[in-house]
Amino acid sequence: MSEFSRVEPEPGSTARFVVHEHYATTHHFDLRLEGAGVLWSWALPKGVPTDPTENRLAVRVEDHGLDHVDFVDETPVDPDDPESPIRKSIWDTGTYTVVRATPNKVVFDLDGERGSASYALIHTGRDHWLMHLMA
Repeated sequence: MSEFSRVEPEPGSTARFVVHEHYATTHHFDLRLEGAGVLWSWALPKGVPTDPTENRLAVRVEDHGLDHVDFVDETPVDPDDPESPIRKSIWDTGTYTVVRATPNKVVFDLDGERGSASYALIHTGRDHWLMHLMA
């Protein structure tokens, strides 16, 4: 895993992002931002924030290869249930632009299929970050 907090994305740079909906040990979402030849990745146990008054935990996880930007795992969570969701789907995808970056905070604009919004990732220690929807 690259040290994201030491690889400050260049302000004004635009790259791809994907948010996966992932059914693994627990149902969660994964935020992946393209940078430095990989997809920097965070697990979002409660999903992408939708309210600027509520921060969401973002746990830094291992980087993924760029080929993961459009990866889908169509294996059903419950193979005996025809209505079962698939293990990993693309919840949103598009581009992101870094507005400003420091080792402990990155503000960026997402321009995705679900719409556009500004977010911040705030490093709180070790692998823990907070994802904040900017008002």
